[in-house]
Amino acid sequence: MDALEASYQECKRLNSLHGKTYYLATLLLPKDKRPYVHALYGFARFADEIVDDLDSQLSPEQKAHQLRTWGDSILESLKTGESSDYIGMALIDTVNKFSIPHQYFEAFLSSMEMDLTVTSYETYSDLMEYVYGSASVIGLEMVPVLGALSPEALIPAEKLGTAFQLANFIRDVGEDLDRGRIYLPMEELRAHGVDREMLERRILTPQIVSVLKEQIARVRRLQREAQPGIQLLSKQSRPCIEAASNLYCGIVDEVEKIDYDIFNRRATTSNVRRLQVAGKAYVRAVLARQRLPW
Repeated sequence: MDALEASYQECKRLNSLHGKTYYLATLLLPKDKRPYVHALYGFARFADEIVDDLDSQLSPEQKAHQLRTWGDSILESLKTGESSDYIGMALIDTVNKFSIPHQYFEAFLSSMEMDLTVTSYETYSDLMEYVYGSASVIGLEMVPVLGALSPEALIPAEKLGTAFQLANFIRDVGEDLDRGRIYLPMEELRAHGVDREMLERRILTPQIVSVLKEQIARVRRLQREAQPGIQLLSKQSRPCIEAASNLYCGIVDEVEKIDYDIFNRRATTSNVRRLQVAGKAYVRAVLARQRLPW
């Protein structure tokens, strides 16, 4: 196995280990596209691990230095088109093959660094600066790999990436508090009578439920707005994204099923639900591969 292949294999390992829903959706793509999706995931996961490794003894300042050193090497490799980094080799190869804009990766690394210094966001607009880099750009990076039939596919992809991230924020309020962070806009919390102290008590109140309902409605709106964009992708890619949309945005359905009690129960999509969604998508994926690729 040469170094490039080993890099792709490591990205695949990270995807299968940490991104189970993401990995499942990736399996719905044609085999020749999957390594490139693994590479994009591997880059994002490696950076995220530097920031959020709870077992690390490094201070935030030391983590920031580690992230910046690694990130700068990746950004330099994007410019030169070559990398010797274990994760970077697969990423650079993918970026070169699909001419993915470099600014997406700059934005991602910038948002990861924000996680080391920013503990809350005053407004939704403030939060969107973070979300654009941490999630929206991942949707944008995916578009060239998936095969866009029109440049208009970019806007829905960005919205869907945003919806995925916001769904995670709703589910992970407790885990994010453990890291000292709040990803629900403070302005919107106050509008419902919620402050940081109320969240940190981790007792579900009618006010917190009201906040969560507003956030869930936003996720569903973004998902609806993004839905038409799936038809702007290659037919072979659509089942993958449809499944990912159903599973990731479906997190908010699970929050409702546990009566919004995000502090005591984790809202997870059951394996049965995953298999139901993936099974239907698999049939569509097989049919799509038997027809013209576009």
